[in-house]
Order: sequence, then structure tokens, then C-alpha cells
Amino acid sequence: MVCPLAQQHGRCGLLGRRSRLPVVPVNLHPSFRPCQLSSRCFSLAQLTKREQQLRLIPSASAVTAPELELEKGGPGSTYADGAVAKVPVERIRNFSIIAHIDHGKSTLADQLLLKTGTVAARDMVEQFMDSNEIERERGITIKLNTARMKYRSRRDGELYALNLIDTPGHVDFTYEVSRSLAACEGALLVVDASQGVEAQTLANVWLALENDLEVIPVLNKIDLPGADPERVIREIEDIIGLDCSNILRVSAKMGLGIEETLEAIVDRVPAPRNTTADPLRALIFDSYYDPYRGVVCQFKVMDGKVSRGDVVQMMNTGKEYQLDEIGVLAPHKVQVDTLYCGEVGYLAAQIKSVQDARVGDTVTQKKQPASTPLPGYQDIQPMVYCGLFPTDTDDYQDLREALEKLQLNDAALKFEPEVNNAMGFGFRCGFLGLLHMEIVQERLEREYNLDLITTAPTVVYRCKTTDGQEFLVNSPADLPDASRREWISEPYVRLEMVTPTDYVGNLMELANGRRGEFVEMRYLTDSRTTLVFNIPLAEVVTDYFDQLKSRSKGYASMEYKITGYRENDLVKLEVKINGEPADPLSVICHRDNAYRTGRQLTSKLKELIPRQMFRVPIQACIGTKVVASEAIAPYRKDVLAKCYGGDISRKKKLLQKQAEGKKRMKALGKVEVPQEAFMAILKIDREAKDE
Repeated sequence: MVCPLAQQHGRCGLLGRRSRLPVVPVNLHPSFRPCQLSSRCFSLAQLTKREQQLRLIPSASAVTAPELELEKGGPGSTYADGAVAKVPVERIRNFSIIAHIDHGKSTLADQLLLKTGTVAARDMVEQFMDSNEIERERGITIKLNTARMKYRSRRDGELYALNLIDTPGHVDFTYEVSRSLAACEGALLVVDASQGVEAQTLANVWLALENDLEVIPVLNKIDLPGADPERVIREIEDIIGLDCSNILRVSAKMGLGIEETLEAIVDRVPAPRNTTADPLRALIFDSYYDPYRGVVCQFKVMDGKVSRGDVVQMMNTGKEYQLDEIGVLAPHKVQVDTLYCGEVGYLAAQIKSVQDARVGDTVTQKKQPASTPLPGYQDIQPMVYCGLFPTDTDDYQDLREALEKLQLNDAALKFEPEVNNAMGFGFRCGFLGLLHMEIVQERLEREYNLDLITTAPTVVYRCKTTDGQEFLVNSPADLPDASRREWISEPYVRLEMVTPTDYVGNLMELANGRRGEFVEMRYLTDSRTTLVFNIPLAEVVTDYFDQLKSRSKGYASMEYKITGYRENDLVKLEVKINGEPADPLSVICHRDNAYRTGRQLTSKLKELIPRQMFRVPIQACIGTKVVASEAIAPYRKDVLAKCYGGDISRKKKLLQKQAEGKKRMKALGKVEVPQEAFMAILKIDREAKDE
């Protein structure tokens, strides 16, 4: 016979082992006593003590109230054979790595994963967290990635959970950095010991300080022959204003200083606030589409806790889902039972529509919803627009679905449908820069097996018509006729270039040639200078970065920020091929550059467009005025070959007949413009401006 008390506590006193009864806290009547039928049955006091030892009935004095709620999947739980260990909130550290491009972020992340045993040495590859093959080919980070590590501190011997969020370094992916920092309490600022402080270093530090993060300076690549740690430390203190008395000196490639870096993260990065008892609020900072599980969201739990099987609600869209799976990335997916405040993880809930789980949305419980959502992220404004068209019109719907899924993973991407006379149906897409545009096009072609045509990139202009209407223009085809325009304004940026003093003259010449207005020049140190210009964005987003690196032998860096719009003498340079307007080839440029750009453009198109059986004129026009013109000579059949003599009238008759046929062919014929012609516009622009 089983003791009733033991039954209620989920343990069989007679058999001396756990039964399959559910474990529930019970309030016993004071007169209740355990059965006396067996000497092996526990007494009330013994049973209570035994259960406390087994943590089936936690003692109120032994644990805090939040830990009582977190029993399942709470502190002390382990998963994946100990690869993931749950710890109390005060022993969680969320941090990011920020730096200028190519200062060693990914290499440092690899060493942290190795040192903590998160990744075995036999499984380690370079740029381990850069999972995209494009990232590995180019050697840059283009997507934020997360990894959970466990580390036992040498200082107090306690086990800590370290959540690392790796970030890109290129100026085109600043939005990825801002989203990463919103999910952290601290940041490692990595600075190259030979290159020193650069433009994107400053931009990322300001982002971290805006998010009120603890910034830990790290001096990387100290093993290089050209390293000058003392000079770079002075730069960090003078330019950024960080205290470098306890700066970390690291060589990520050689594995030096990694242990000290981990200890600094534990000591100096603050723990998240313990708000486990509050209603659930979790911030989605990244997501992607899985063909088998739907939308998978990466999130940080800001308040409360969430468990597998809970019904959650997206506060912005109002959609409700039951969580099929929650877990952490360590760095591979590991399923867990519960995630509580301060933890970073992922969720899968069979979310089929990519519109229902947007980056920046707040996740809350349906049964106990939060009253207000989290602030989320500021909506990003694209800098560069271009047209994306499928080469096969049947792929239009596939392109739409691919863009929707990619937008889920890349929140800075914007797109809207567009119809073009020459290209057919496609999309007008907005990007943060030229590199961002190249990466998106490459991902669409590789990951979704699409063959695309890309038009020339343009920036967003503002136009006011004679009837007083103002609107944005992101395509030259949308610009009204000159007779209906009152003015056109273009975006300007404040461009900061950090360069060694030797290259100041070259970079000032470059900026002045791109309609730049000099603002100031500051000497950061004896050997480094900052140049500040106000310059049109259209001049920056083409090939300015490439020219900057070329003229400074790779040592200069740049960072820019939109300052506003200015009216300028801008015109629409329209291209006509065989008398028909080719809208994708049209550009908006300054009137002073129109003739030079038109000459270059028509000359290049003459080389790229294949010859026809009829003469093909190529014209660059401003309104009805032709500013540049070229012609592609036709193929010609020798119709006089059979005339070996005879009267001249016979030859004239044959030539006249041929001319009439070519005239008829020209009226009916169409000229196919190859993809190379659209991509050549970028090269045309560069050559025209660098003359």
C-alpha cells in the first residue's frame, strides 16, 4: 500500500523510488499523518527533508522567489551534454564586438569560442561565426551572429554564461551594429595596434555610448612588426576619451590575452536587470526564413520568462503563436525548456508569413500580456536605389518571395514593385550603400537561384512641381518634365575621412572633384588627420570608397551621415537607343557634368550593344536637346557582288532596294540591350568624374 502523502509528493514511500505522479506543491492538514502500514514508509519530517534535498519541494529560505518560478529550465539545468548550462541572471553577460572593418573582430570571436570550449579545435575554421559563404569569400562580416559560451571565472570560481553578438564593420551595415548593441550591456572595442583609430571605430563607439553600454577597449594585433601600442593608446584616449589605463593587449591570431579578455568581460560588463517576475517582453533583433519551420526569430528576453509550449503574441501585429521550440545558439542550435530575463535565444512557432514577425517587434505572453511594447528600432532610410528585374518574366513571383524572405533577414532592405518598358516587371529596391546592393544581389542569385538584371544605382531626390507639389524621386523615370519642375534638391552628407597626414592632398583633391565643400581639418595626432567635407550623396555612393583607398594606399577610412537636402542645378540625362527612350539607362546629374557624362555613356554603349542589320543611333538628351551622340554601324551585305559590269543604273537600283529594306527593318526592329550595358553605367560615371 502506498502512503497518501508520498503519492501527493510524487514519490512512492513503500517502493522507495519516484512514481510517475506529477510533482505538485501541497498544503497538508495539521492532523494528517503518514501511514503506519510499513516501516519503510518515511515520516512526515523525513519525507519533507528528503524532498528538499531532491529539489522537489524547494525551501523558501533556500532560494529566492524568481528562482522558485524558474525551476524547469532554470539555474542549474544543463543541455546538450553540458554544452549549455543555465546560470542565475546576475551571472549572465551580454556583449558585442565592435570595430572598424578588418581590425580582427571575427578572429577574436574565434579565439573566445576556442578558449571557452564552445567549439572544439578540430571543428574550428577561420571566421567561424561568418556562416555565409559570401562573408568567407570577401573576408568581411555582413550579418550579426550570436553564440552562447560558458566560462568559469578564475576570480570567484563561478560559472558564467557569455552571450556574444558579432557585428559587421563596414559603413553600409551600421544598422546591423545598432540592432546588436540594443541586445547587449557591454561592448569590446577592438582597435588595430598598427592602424589605430579609424572612421568606423568612432561611429561604432558613438552607437555604443548612445545605448549606454560599458565599452572595454581592446588593442589587437600587438604581435605585428608595425604595431605601435603606445601611439594607438594615446589616440584612443585623445580622440574617443576612453580610459586606457587597463586596456587589454591582445593578439587574436596568436591567442595572446584571450583569458584576460574573458575575465574583463565577467568583471566589467554589467549583468542584466533581474525582472523575471514581470510580464514577458522579448525584443526580436534578427530573424530568417526556414523552409521547414517557417520564420525563426532571434530575440533577447528583456522582462519575464518564456517556456516551450507557451502561447505568445506579437505586440505590433497582434498575431498569436504557440512556441514549438525555443533554444540558444551555442553556436549551433540547442533546445531548452525556458529562457528568462537577460538570456538571448531563438524561437520557432510555425510562423508562415514573413510579415508577422518583424525585426524590432515585442513578444509577450497571451495569458499575461505586457502593457507596453519595447521601443524597438528606428526605421532606417535607404541611401541608394536601383531596379532589380528577372531575366525571365516568369520568375517575377519567385523574385517577390525571395525579396520578402531576404528582407526578414536584412531589415535595411526596402522594395516596391516597378514596371519598365525595356525590362518588364521588377522591383525598385533601396539599400544603405553600394556594397549592400552588391551583397543583396549576390545573395538573391545564389540562395534563391535567380538570374537578375540590375539598373544603375541612384539616390533619393526631392522635386517640386510648378503646381506646388513636393515628392520624392528614387528613379530618373519618375522625374517630371523640365517644363513642370520648379526645382530639384539632392541629399548631402557630412563626410569624415581619417587619413595619415601624407595623403591629405590626394583626398582633398578627390573631394573637391566630387563637388565637395571643405568644412574643417583636424589633426588627431602628429601623423593622423581628419578631413570633413559636405558633399552630395550621389557623389559618395558610386565609387568614392574605392578611390579613397586607392589614393591613400589603403590607409584612409571614411564615415558619412545624412545632413539634409539642397537645391542644385540638376538635370535628367535621358538615353535614347534607336529613337526609343531607355529609362533604366537614364541618370540624374549636375548640369556641369551632363555633357561629359553623356559622351562617356554613349561611347561605352556603342562598344557594348551588339551590331544589327540596320544603323542604331545612341543619343544622350536633356529634354529635346541632344548633348552627345554615337551610332552603331549596320551589317551590310554586298549586293553588288553579282554585278560584274553593266550600266550604273543597275547598281543604283540594287542599292536603293537594299536601303528601303533596311529602313523597313529599322522601323520594325528592336535592339536588345545586354546586362553589361547597365553595369557599365557605374564605370562610365567613374571615368567621367575622374578625368
